Amino acid sequence: MPPRALPTMTELANPLRPTDLVAQHTHKAELDIGGMTCASCAMRVEKALAKVPGVAGASVNLATETATVDLTGADTTADTLIAAVKKAGYEATLIAPPDAPAAAVADDANPADSSGRKRNQTRRELAAVLASAVLTLPLVAPMVGEWFGLHAMLPPWLQLGLASIVQFAFGARFYRAAYRAVRAGAGNMDLLVALGTSAAYGISVYELATHPGDVMHLYFEASAVVITLVRFGKWLEARAKRQTTDAIRALNALRPDRARIRVGAGEREVPLAQVRVGTVVIVRPGERVPVDGAVLEGRTHIDESLITGESLPVPKQVANAVTAGSINGEGAIAVTTTAIGAETTLARIIRLVESAQAEKAPIQRLVDRVSEIFVPAILAIAALTLVGWLIAGAGGETAILNAVAVLVIACPCALGLATPAAIMAGTGVAARHGVLIKDAEALETAHRVTIVAFDKTGTLTLGQPSMTAFEPIGGIGRDDALELAAVVQRHSDHPLARAVVKAYEAAAPSRSQVAGGVDSAANSASASSGEVVAPVRHASAARAVAGRGVEADVDGRTLALGSTRWLNELGVELPPELAARAQELEAAGNTVSWLMQRDSHATTALALIAFGDTVKPTARAAVERLAQMGVKSVLVTGDNRGSAASVAKALGIDEFHAEVLPDEKARVIHDLKIRSAGIVAMAGDGINDAPALAAADIGIAMATGTDVAMHAAGITLMRGDPALVADAIDISRRTWRKIQQNLFWAFVYNLIGIPLAGFGLLNPMLAGAAMAFSSVSVVTNALLLRTWRGAQDRSGR
Repeated sequence: MPPRALPTMTELANPLRPTDLVAQHTHKAELDIGGMTCASCAMRVEKALAKVPGVAGASVNLATETATVDLTGADTTADTLIAAVKKAGYEATLIAPPDAPAAAVADDANPADSSGRKRNQTRRELAAVLASAVLTLPLVAPMVGEWFGLHAMLPPWLQLGLASIVQFAFGARFYRAAYRAVRAGAGNMDLLVALGTSAAYGISVYELATHPGDVMHLYFEASAVVITLVRFGKWLEARAKRQTTDAIRALNALRPDRARIRVGAGEREVPLAQVRVGTVVIVRPGERVPVDGAVLEGRTHIDESLITGESLPVPKQVANAVTAGSINGEGAIAVTTTAIGAETTLARIIRLVESAQAEKAPIQRLVDRVSEIFVPAILAIAALTLVGWLIAGAGGETAILNAVAVLVIACPCALGLATPAAIMAGTGVAARHGVLIKDAEALETAHRVTIVAFDKTGTLTLGQPSMTAFEPIGGIGRDDALELAAVVQRHSDHPLARAVVKAYEAAAPSRSQVAGGVDSAANSASASSGEVVAPVRHASAARAVAGRGVEADVDGRTLALGSTRWLNELGVELPPELAARAQELEAAGNTVSWLMQRDSHATTALALIAFGDTVKPTARAAVERLAQMGVKSVLVTGDNRGSAASVAKALGIDEFHAEVLPDEKARVIHDLKIRSAGIVAMAGDGINDAPALAAADIGIAMATGTDVAMHAAGITLMRGDPALVADAIDISRRTWRKIQQNLFWAFVYNLIGIPLAGFGLLNPMLAGAAMAFSSVSVVTNALLLRTWRGAQDRSGR
């Protein structure tokens, strides 16, 4: 059987090697952007960064307040990018240096603690909102009293004093941001608020100056209430947006700061940064595992729920892999470090989730185009409202107030937050349940999946087959033939190869009883003590034959072990009874392989080997759930037809494709796409199934231990559980519905609110309240995704 080529931890952690960077000439920088308030702000920052020489592309996310910049060379420094953002009217700091080789950027920047800065900013915003509300309340209270027949208006000059503090102290941020927007030749939400409140405040000052004793035509409360409500809405929005990043914060919290390492016969606690690959780390019961590694000593159970989504502790013993961030159970263990820092599985998960949350979904492009013309269009509508009411014979006061209402209610915040807020919440809840979504495009594509093509071994079955039959051919002894098969397969990681070697080791005691002697006794003792029994013979020049098997030279002979297809291609003649036996085993669901000897003249069969695999406990329920969701399951495997038919029948799958070579799986996927005219997903191990994963509309890679093929597909499942395939599609569908709902309400809100304000049916205070509510409602609706529960949770596990 061909060996399974697993990627190394370094390759997974660094999908772009230095040679790749030379070829592609691109690297990334990430900026924390301050001062953005709406979708048009994000668009302006994006355009400003895109104009910088050396920038291949820029993407700005309003929800995370970050910008991801693709750089084409090392000449573009952080100062250049930050200067471009400041010129556009915003603040910027470098929060992550480019991957490579931008030493100039890294030297000029210190990564900021954006999370702490934003927490402090949110606290200051709340304090400002409360102070503004205290000053605004006396202005609003008399209006409320009028509803109950109470007439107690504040003196005009006191109204002026309170409103002026709110307007120019707590509203100063709107003036500053509006000024920067105008200077940059663009508009944003702050410009709308500044113009609207200034108009209401200005008309009140004018009325006070021209009619000092008339308090009925003063609108100081309108300008003060709008500023207070808008700031209150922005505080609620910031608070809600922080909750969408809970997944990242939870994952970051899993990283221990220190590790206990073995030094000689003792132990010493050191900062995690001092641990190196190969260091032996001691993990006591209840502690978090600080590194990726393999258990060197001890037995325990590990809680990996926050990493893989697996709710039950996983048993671990010597040679088993453990993952940084997981919690050790009842036993102390010694772990040999295999990955640290950025190369750990946890670090790669965090990068993947951050990348997905920072990316834009394809639908966001439509929103960006709308938001680009939104503010100019609102300014035009407000001007038309003003002119229209004047032409209709209304007084200037009425015309101005209605124009102010248009300016205040038309906030593009909801449009800018609709998509990224839902994507952040969706990818966050998915990560907590063991589903890693690579980017927003994968999330958007997955909701339309109509067919899932499953690989069999390791995906729907346990991938740990056992040898169910071994029948020598042509007079060769069983022990001799089994040893030859084990010799050929010893250095292969394929599940069938491991089954052959395991069967050889299990038969060691019976061989020792027949052969006797010192070597045999040693083998027997080793076998009984659980140690690996090595074959006496050794293979050389072992080589894989893609899709067929493996061959090697043993004692001057060329031996091959592979599939029936290869046997037929080599022209091996089988006795009728042996061919019938092979068909019988295949019909029963076994995979049949052959041990062969290849000579210059002909190839002869030495043994028939049959393997049986076990269907995963959750596989049938996963297929049934997909069917309930309207998704068809198809089995695509390289195994024989009998084995494929047996698994398909057990799982209730109507269509299967057997004896498909790895490069032919892509053709099967292509045919499914043409025939169904729908979206086809491929679920496999993400390594041997790479061509099919690439050919599918969306690839779903199953995890193989901790060597997760994160870059092989759009979605990676942290557990080898087929139920997660349905979970991934369900999360995608629910997230897509939230995006649609958010965009619907954002557009409908403006389509209804702007005409109402224009026709005088909405005063500025109500418009301000509605505008603040729109942004908060969009983010809150997205946060409902956090209540999603997977099939495993619903089953009570």
